[in-house]
Amino acid sequence: MSHERATRKEWVGLAVLVLPVLLLSMDMTVLYFAVPFLSASLEPTATQQLWIVDIYAFMLAGLLITMGTLGDHIGRRKLLLIGGFAFGAASLAAAYASNAELLILARAVLGMAGAVLAPSTLSLIRTMFRDPGQRRTAIAVWTAGLSGGAALGPIVSGLLLEEFWWGSVFLINIPVMALLLVLGPILLPEHRAPEPGRFDVIGAVLSLAALLPIIYGIKELAEDGFAWSYAAITAAGVVLGVLFFLRQRTAPNPLIDLELFRNRGFSASIAVNLVALFAMVGFLLFSTQWIQLVYGLSPLEAALWTLPAPVAVGVTTSIAAILAKTIRPGYIIGAGLLIATVGFGIMTQLRVDSGLATVVVGATVLSAGVGMAIPLTADMIVSAAPPERAGAVSALPETSNQLGGALGVAILGSIGAAVYTRDITDATADLPPDAVEAAEGSLGGATEVAQHLPGGVAEALLHNAQEAFTHGMNISAVVGGAVMLAGAVGAVVFMRRVGGTTPAPDAAGPERVKAATGPE
Repeated sequence: MSHERATRKEWVGLAVLVLPVLLLSMDMTVLYFAVPFLSASLEPTATQQLWIVDIYAFMLAGLLITMGTLGDHIGRRKLLLIGGFAFGAASLAAAYASNAELLILARAVLGMAGAVLAPSTLSLIRTMFRDPGQRRTAIAVWTAGLSGGAALGPIVSGLLLEEFWWGSVFLINIPVMALLLVLGPILLPEHRAPEPGRFDVIGAVLSLAALLPIIYGIKELAEDGFAWSYAAITAAGVVLGVLFFLRQRTAPNPLIDLELFRNRGFSASIAVNLVALFAMVGFLLFSTQWIQLVYGLSPLEAALWTLPAPVAVGVTTSIAAILAKTIRPGYIIGAGLLIATVGFGIMTQLRVDSGLATVVVGATVLSAGVGMAIPLTADMIVSAAPPERAGAVSALPETSNQLGGALGVAILGSIGAAVYTRDITDATADLPPDAVEAAEGSLGGATEVAQHLPGGVAEALLHNAQEAFTHGMNISAVVGGAVMLAGAVGAVVFMRRVGGTTPAPDAAGPERVKAATGPE
């Protein structure tokens, strides 16, 4: 079956689409270095400071499905341009916020606008690139932009803060969004469902009400340890999530067509996204802390040493798109997750006195493997839906990424913390009670305590804390590697007969599009 191939206009349009995606992922991490500066300027409370950092990700995760569906109703290009304008305006407001409350509000609007950008850009790629091979390449570029932005955030922030005030980390968004508003109407096609039906407001409310407490509860459990209040918040989100899916089964025009989950390529791709991001995001936080607190680099130097990982993602996403022309995606995804397992294996060999190469190579191999898998899963998810539902479905890859990452931070982080606390207990026996609590809480806390102790005692505490942290990191790497290996086996077993994706028909209709499958 022949497909209309994209022209130079579509490829230039892809560059326009990747720029806002790069920024939306950058804004997840751009405040890493800016928090001390804005705290000195705005004097937020501890709670306000947490919300300044976190509200962006919460709103982004909670509204992805709603905004993707809204694009199907009103037009994806139109919604993208609205989101770009809102993102630029909110960036300006954040840069010049005069108090913590205004900055929290601006960050919330940034998250809402970001929830527009991700599904709108991916669904437009689905519209612009009808040839499966070209579409896989385009999604690989999109994926590289998404992962690259998160890595560039701390670096851009660190460089800007050496010369300018904290608000400059937001002002860099404005020229890019202005470029999107100018070039978008020229280069990007408009597309909306011809008969979208009534928008499911109840479903939209339930999706937000479910995802927000789940993400929030998991994050707090990861940071503060188990507490019944956070567990109850997470459980409430899960209950609301069940209600959301029940609503999708009965709604006349659901946000998500649950029939799509009968497509093996679609459902398996969602699962692979969860597993891959669970292991990668949950673990890479360890490596950045190790580089800073064990190896002793500054935050900016540590951020620079993380750059090989997103570069490797960019390389392997391109390789995966090329291989997919002749090899079934299940085997490529399985190979990618197997490579990621090797990265975890390297991390199990990390010791306190290891060189920087061990952690950098391990993180790079891990990221490279995930980078080989993610663009193919995104392609199969997006291609499974008919064009009139592409906006809603395009929200699912990023939603599963957010959930997987949150679960990874919570579970792998809790494992590492438990090992750390167990191993360091003997070393804190002679410390004052308040110092014991800080030292047993985290490596950062132990480092701070050591600065106020006599030389020999401080050195012993710091060495024991670093040993405990590295051991916790090794155990978490074993768990992460086991999860990734299970994902690799599952991808091959459940996706081995799934071939190249076949686009849904352009006309609206009841047809369900399935991945082309080979002989039994």
